[in-house]
Amino acid sequence: MSPLWDEGLQNERTRLAWVRTAAVLAVSGLGAAGTGLRIGVPPVIVAPFALAALCGALLLARTGVRYQRVQRALHGGAPLDERADAVIAWLGTLAVAAGAVLFVLVR
Repeated sequence: MSPLWDEGLQNERTRLAWVRTAAVLAVSGLGAAGTGLRIGVPPVIVAPFALAALCGALLLARTGVRYQRVQRALHGGAPLDERADAVIAWLGTLAVAAGAVLFVLVR
C-alpha cells in the first residue's frame, strides 16, 4: 500500500465536493441566464452565466473520469494532477463574477 493512500474516504469526499461545486455552477449559471433572458437583459450579460452553466456541466461530466484517475494515482503512488478541472472551475467562477458585475453596471 502506498504511503499516500489512507482509507479515510478522502477521494470520495473530494469527489462529492467537486460534484457540489459543479452542480452549483451549472444550476446557478442556468438560473441566472434564464432569468436574464426572461427579463430582457442584453445577451452580453447572459453569456457569462451561460458559460458558467457550461463549465458546471463539463465538470459534472468529468466526475467519474476524475475519480478513477485520482484512485489510480493514490493507489499507484503517482502525483495528482487536477489542473484541467481547476481551470474549468475557475473559469466558471470568473464567468459568474463577470456576469454579476455586468448586470449591476447595466441595470
